Amino acid sequence: MRVEHVRWEGAAPVTESELRSRLAADGFEAHLWHDEPGAYYAPHSHECDERLWLLDGEMTFEVAGRSYRLGPGERLELPAGTRHAATAGPGGATYLIGERTRG
Repeated sequence: MRVEHVRWEGAAPVTESELRSRLAADGFEAHLWHDEPGAYYAPHSHECDERLWLLDGEMTFEVAGRSYRLGPGERLELPAGTRHAATAGPGGATYLIGERTRG
């Protein structure tokens, strides 16, 4: 897994159930999360692979000096140990956090 910004390729609007199914198929456990407008997460890392998939709003992630701005249907792949920060957009953000431990 590498840091990657993946755009939604579906013709239909993104749904929570579709994203949960895709995460599960790839071995990720999903948690629904909502951030208020402007919510900020200082630089940090996790011990597991993460896949952050936006349902609504927008979120900007900072990884190794690069910005990734995500909208609905877009996801960010973060390998375990990747240091990152995040800021919710002006309308907040609702997203699924997929976590996959290395086995």
